[in-house]
Amino acid sequence: MIKKIFNWPRKRSLAREIMSMNVPADLKYAKTHEWVRVSGDIASIGISDHAQHELTDVVFVELPAVGRKVQQGEACAVVESVKTASDIYSPVSGEVVAINPRLADCPDLVNKQPYSDGWFFNVKISNPSELNELLTPDAYAKLI
Repeated sequence: MIKKIFNWPRKRSLAREIMSMNVPADLKYAKTHEWVRVSGDIASIGISDHAQHELTDVVFVELPAVGRKVQQGEACAVVESVKTASDIYSPVSGEVVAINPRLADCPDLVNKQPYSDGWFFNVKISNPSELNELLTPDAYAKLI
């Protein structure tokens, strides 16, 4: 009976299924695991819960300088964990107008609150049509 209720055997591990459920519906996603929250012409950017889980404990975040012009897909930040260092790519083109100053002292916010206090930087979007190239929450959930 348990096998029938829980659809055993599973194709994906339970941990992976739980992790993939944390894909907020109000965001767009890059295939490289960055998320984008748009408010007017400003895009807030961070990494997904899936990405932070894969990195494990984040110990350092290098952010782009305010005023820097970035292109969609350009490596513009770095996140270091106890496991590895990874480039962070801008999902949209534009000018960096703000960075998250809290990450300098509390990089673990990326792990604890990837969709809120763990955001990386804001970009004033120069090409809004690029948002159409990003993944919907459903498409991103299938990717991970």
